[in-house]
Amino acid sequence: MAMSPDPVRGTSLSMSAGRNSALSGNGLAVASMLTWAAGFPAAEVLLQTWPPVALFAARLALAVAVMVPIWLLIDGPRRVMNARWMRAMVVGGCGIGLGMFLLIVAQKLTDPVTVAIIASCAPLMATLLELAAGTRRIRWNFALGVLVSIAGGLIATSAMAPGQLGLGAALAIASTGLFCWASMATARDFPELSQTGRATITFTGGLVMASVLLSGAALLGMDVMPATAFDIQQAGMLAIFALIAMGLSQVLFVASIGKLGVALSSFHINIAPFYVMMIMMMLGEEWNSTRALGAGIVALAVVLAQDRKAQRPA
Repeated sequence: MAMSPDPVRGTSLSMSAGRNSALSGNGLAVASMLTWAAGFPAAEVLLQTWPPVALFAARLALAVAVMVPIWLLIDGPRRVMNARWMRAMVVGGCGIGLGMFLLIVAQKLTDPVTVAIIASCAPLMATLLELAAGTRRIRWNFALGVLVSIAGGLIATSAMAPGQLGLGAALAIASTGLFCWASMATARDFPELSQTGRATITFTGGLVMASVLLSGAALLGMDVMPATAFDIQQAGMLAIFALIAMGLSQVLFVASIGKLGVALSSFHINIAPFYVMMIMMMLGEEWNSTRALGAGIVALAVVLAQDRKAQRPA
């Protein structure tokens, strides 16, 4: 099973393997959040001229167009054809697709760092999901890590103006819950596929949802086309938003879940606001000490939640 329950301690060899798995899992999670964070500034540029539903559909269409050929090369046509496509439509459409759309709308209503900070509820949501699935046992250090992680997110959130907390915040919270569920299901329900295959098949389900929403918006007379002509800058931002911040990030995140479980991997989401802030600083934004402090506290929570003292084998 892809989800990782609190392991039973065994021999020193198994504990060493567990430490190596945790190290690589955390490394994958950090890389996933760095690439994910790059998408927020890119989306900020695109949302100036793109309607959210159009950007949502374009992002998934580009990611699927690039990732499907790579998936075919990695897993082979037979495995692709025999994959659990109906399950992928549910996980990808409801979790990835709808969750991604809500996140884009949330950013349209707020700003990049705000949306990243609100995702601080991810560890709590992911923990509840793992408990419901019976794939995690609560230990004191893990519970403490969850609480500290949420505290770090709240400290970082305190840097925001009260006016930023409204419908956009509610949509960001809903998006985070859908994303956690979809990521857990992606890692668990497609064990026969590679990490790239797991991400791609659910993105395809998300693209189906995007097509439905885009068609519905067009029928209702809403704007579904960019306000300006598509140029080189928009192409570059869309490539970052679709291929790096979504495609590569999700592959890395699913791989991390396979080693740590969705709850521990999701702790890293709380450090994403710091990464976003660093990228925004490079683009001219100012340093925010409160947000940096919140990110540091979340990093401490990651360490606390995974701290397991070695015991002598029975």
